[in-house]
Amino acid sequence: MKSFHSYKKFFRSSAIFILAALSFSAYAADKALLDILLGNGAITQSQHNELMQKPSLSSKDFGVPAAATATEVEGIVERKVSEAIDQKLDKHIDSKMEETISNQVAARVKDEFPVKASHGSKGFRFETRDGNWQTNLQWRAQLRYTNPTSGDPRQIGAFENDPESTFEARRLRMKIGGHGFRPWIGYYFEVDLEPSRDVDDSSSSSSARVIDWRITLDKWDWAALRVGQWKIDHNRERVDSSGRQQFVERSIVNRIFTIDRQVGAQLRGHLFKNTAADMRYWAGVFTGEGRSVRNDDDSMMWAGRLQWNFLGRDLKWKQTDVEYTKLPTGSLAFSAATNKGRCTRWSSSGCGNLDGFTRPANAIEGQFKVEQMMQEFAFKWHGLSIQQEFHWKTVEDRVAGTKSDFIGAYAQTGYFFHHLIPAIPEPLELAFRYAFVEEPNEDNRSQENRRKEFTLGANWFFAGHNNKLTADFSHLTLKDEFNNRKVKDNRFRVQWDVSY
Repeated sequence: MKSFHSYKKFFRSSAIFILAALSFSAYAADKALLDILLGNGAITQSQHNELMQKPSLSSKDFGVPAAATATEVEGIVERKVSEAIDQKLDKHIDSKMEETISNQVAARVKDEFPVKASHGSKGFRFETRDGNWQTNLQWRAQLRYTNPTSGDPRQIGAFENDPESTFEARRLRMKIGGHGFRPWIGYYFEVDLEPSRDVDDSSSSSSARVIDWRITLDKWDWAALRVGQWKIDHNRERVDSSGRQQFVERSIVNRIFTIDRQVGAQLRGHLFKNTAADMRYWAGVFTGEGRSVRNDDDSMMWAGRLQWNFLGRDLKWKQTDVEYTKLPTGSLAFSAATNKGRCTRWSSSGCGNLDGFTRPANAIEGQFKVEQMMQEFAFKWHGLSIQQEFHWKTVEDRVAGTKSDFIGAYAQTGYFFHHLIPAIPEPLELAFRYAFVEEPNEDNRSQENRRKEFTLGANWFFAGHNNKLTADFSHLTLKDEFNNRKVKDNRFRVQWDVSY
């Protein structure tokens, strides 16, 4: 405050002389007063002469007695100037003080209010200041157009069906996740609000359904426990979210080999982080009956995966390199699973059957023994992404006494060519995928069907994977050995995927 009062005194002293000279220009008729000011050095001789020529006003108009002495005049002037300065300073102090208090209150509320809100890649976030409670809420929609078919044709009849041109809300999802009690107690729910259905399906097929629910205890990197229902960590293409894909939809390999969502428990961990031996592991036991179905026998599904991050850096579960990975990052993984039950395949709808096999509702307990293995490679660097999987699966029908083998693989790559040719827009990614499936013919399992997929794709990223436009064109072929026929078709799809 010392410096403040020093400034105030300085301003007051200066103002006394300046305002006295200006204000008392109206006192030109009062020569005695001007003589006093001149004698005290408050005004110069030239100012005295000029003021003597101004219109005459009585000093009474300014509260100065006509017979006031020089000391009294100086006192009156100093008091009036001081009052004016104090009023100005008080007004300034009040304004500054109000602003300061307002800012301090706002900062205090921001720092000490128990809950804070924000928005990020996982949607709207609400969390406590102590970090023990957090909830992320996100909505996602996929709006898709396809022609001439919306799926992957698997039999000759599907290739020869009449073409269809359709719009659909392929996925409408609500995601809720975060942690509670402690940051290492995580939870996640995902609700499918409007699953697609065909015209001959019942309306219940498009009812809202909970597709994911899980709790994960991951206090330690080397060992975490997850329980609930989720897409089992078997292969990257399936675990990668449908909103984080490089193409409009997964390859023709997915339907045959995915383990999809199961109910159970899993131990997982991350070992030797940031070293040449960096690896992740997953080992779990599940009901094997798919989504939202309890097991009807004492057989369980066993599944495991081992992933080596051979460059010492972990690769996230998402496709394309829209983040423009600065350092080369890759992984090599192997996984396996076995199950006895009524299912020969799984999907987000739950337990199902492969072509030519008994439907689960008509199968008996433990009729099918399914064993499968997978090898996977993935790599990202400077806008380049490469992903590949090879699958083998055998289905033993313990009632018919037959065993059927399935083989499939895909490889895909994408690149943001802007980094090579600046004229190409930066948000544009171009991609290519090749896939094949070898499977028994549904009419005669001793004969084989061989399907192939060649797909060109393009992505335009408005805000990463959270807002993107995808288009792809596929050439699909089928070689049917039993009927000795080869058929083919082309398919075009375009999709807007948005999360917020």
